[in-house]
Amino acid sequence: MPSHAKPSLEAGLVALKQGNYQTAIAQLEPIASSQNNGTASLQAQVGLVMAFARTGEVSKAIAISQNLIETNNPQVQEWATRALEHLTKRKKSDRESKKVETGFIPFENSTPDSTPNSNPITPPETPTLEEKPNDRVIETKSDDIPPMVPLARLQATLATPPPPPLPAPLSGFMGSVTRTQAKLFGVIYWRQAQRARAWQPLRKPKLIPLRLLSAGTFIALFWVIREILKLALGFINQTLVKLPYLEPIQLLYQDPTQLLLIALVILMGVSPWLLDLLLANLYGQREFPKDVLNTHSREAVRVLQRCCQQRHWPLPKLRILPTAAPIILTYGSLPRNARIVVSQGLLEQLADDEIAIIYATQLGHIAHWDFAVMSLLLLVTLPTHQLYQQVSGLGDKISAKIWRWPVTILASLIYGIWCLLTGTGLWLSRLRLYYSDRVAAEITGNPNALIRALLKIAIGIAADIQKQEHTNWQLESLNLLTPVSYQQSLSLGTIASNLSFESFLKWDIANPYRRWFTINNSHPLMGDRIERLCQIARHWHLDTELHFDSVPSKVKRQSFLLQVAPWLGIPLGVLFAAFVWLTWQLAFTLKFLNLKWIYEDWSFITGCLLIGFSIGTVMRINSFFPDIKPASVQTDDSLPNLLADPSALPIDSVSVRLVGKLLGRQGTSNTLAQDLILQSSAGLVKLHHISWLGQSVNHQDLIGRQIIVTGWFRRGATPWIDIQTLETQSGKTIHSPHPIWSTFLAVAAQAWGAYVFLTG
Repeated sequence: MPSHAKPSLEAGLVALKQGNYQTAIAQLEPIASSQNNGTASLQAQVGLVMAFARTGEVSKAIAISQNLIETNNPQVQEWATRALEHLTKRKKSDRESKKVETGFIPFENSTPDSTPNSNPITPPETPTLEEKPNDRVIETKSDDIPPMVPLARLQATLATPPPPPLPAPLSGFMGSVTRTQAKLFGVIYWRQAQRARAWQPLRKPKLIPLRLLSAGTFIALFWVIREILKLALGFINQTLVKLPYLEPIQLLYQDPTQLLLIALVILMGVSPWLLDLLLANLYGQREFPKDVLNTHSREAVRVLQRCCQQRHWPLPKLRILPTAAPIILTYGSLPRNARIVVSQGLLEQLADDEIAIIYATQLGHIAHWDFAVMSLLLLVTLPTHQLYQQVSGLGDKISAKIWRWPVTILASLIYGIWCLLTGTGLWLSRLRLYYSDRVAAEITGNPNALIRALLKIAIGIAADIQKQEHTNWQLESLNLLTPVSYQQSLSLGTIASNLSFESFLKWDIANPYRRWFTINNSHPLMGDRIERLCQIARHWHLDTELHFDSVPSKVKRQSFLLQVAPWLGIPLGVLFAAFVWLTWQLAFTLKFLNLKWIYEDWSFITGCLLIGFSIGTVMRINSFFPDIKPASVQTDDSLPNLLADPSALPIDSVSVRLVGKLLGRQGTSNTLAQDLILQSSAGLVKLHHISWLGQSVNHQDLIGRQIIVTGWFRRGATPWIDIQTLETQSGKTIHSPHPIWSTFLAVAAQAWGAYVFLTG
């Protein structure tokens, strides 16, 4: 877009949002008539359709819509067709009657103060959730929850009809708009599905699984820390024994179980104040006055006050992080000392009702008490992650390779410990979000706002990663407590310009084996969460923000079995061990063979498990890493179709060759290639790379450069690409030997298993 056109386009769109339609028309008409501005001209024409529809100049809006139908952009054509249909009906209706009667939906939700009180239109959908027989209807007061304006009443309150909303796929067409303007008029045009004016309470959920999982998370964290302590203390004493003139410390030989258990309980109790200090010193957290929150979302303040009064809680202490990524988290040990921390980016990128319902989700964590265990987990993992950052920074300052390698190994070890500690909370982190979503929907009666909020958070996180050109420390270290994971935001937050949300999220809903691929994920599938919110909306007879069809996806069972072949080999190894034991017992009874000297300690079972894992890995290698043939390789244009396939599994191994910019951290902190992302024309995609010793070019040397990625695309809970090669325009190439490492792993497991099996 020429530099002189961009300010006029932005000014016109801002004027459109503010209701200055004549100013918008004056700004947009020159750009719309220009033949040289391409996308800018299309944007301006779309804006003019909206402005003319608002000012009652339906004929002009129809003429521009007819012009847009003739463009080569299929998404613009689709929107223009819909707009033309509504405009034509409006014009015909105006001839027959003076009454305003259109099917248009507001460009943006009306503010709470300007919304008239009325009952919502309830479509005749059948509720999908069970209702309790004696449920009472909850009426919301106008000063508590801003009611949504029903369509018929809205038409009567507007002098002219608002324009129809743009479909989600048109977001890429508006892609040149800045993030600040996204707050004003939205890069993606949402359906703005209504909220409930009156609704029945949902059936009370069973909290036993959440309670048990919270206790299990505490036990798992305790066990992992205890084992790490035992290893560390044992290593210290072993080192002291081998060093001259030094003696081992007898205190380190004592069992740390009781002391550790007492320490964790104390840490959980004081976690709010310790986390206040950590977040203030590390990430600049500061107090967030309620009055300031009120300027961003009056409904959020009302929701907090009303819910806390009903439950006899003090208002949670409000905090804010000065980061552009939209995140929110809650920590504390009791409801009376809970803290809700929001980022500046979330307040800027979400609407009033969306901010309110996101705060309501945090009240759900407090109500279910899962925030206490998660606070302890954050208190343990945050200093560990900070230590990893500091050691990585130290490694970057060392120029001599001979000294850098020990620091690099230490940083990688600390990162592994952080991952291990974080892993204890993965299941709880996933499950608790379902409960908090449900509580938030019931508090506000607005599940559609939560759908929009979750998607906008994903978009904002992806935008922050693109702007920073790497995953920032806050996103990674606080990820476990945030409502949306930064990993799942990569593709989801950038695909809307090429693919509708419904198409992308269909995998999360329809794939029959989808939950098997979330075992190591910190957050549940986004499509699954949104579908549950849609069920709540339909239960209250509301239209839904997203519409999913109910056609299940068909996946061959053989493909899934091949996918999990290495793990299936483990139970098969147990069966093989049982068969070996029975055979030995029979041979010993018949005095044919005596192998008691081998099997008397039962360690041969471990050998059988390793052998089974090795066989399963070997069976999967050829399907997991097929030969990449130039004739069948997929390019950037095919990526949306690959992401939209609901029947795909990672084992499908689609060969791809994508062009884009390599994003990720620089230096020691990315030695393990844990933060490698491809920014292609179709969006962000996670990359998996394995370093190969002896290569002259390191993967970190290519970060920030335009590259060509060749590898295997895999559709899972988080889409990713296993790299075969990374190429630069100058011809430098990096190989990632995934098949070789898989073969090495299989051979090593086989050799180790055979050794254990034969030696006992």
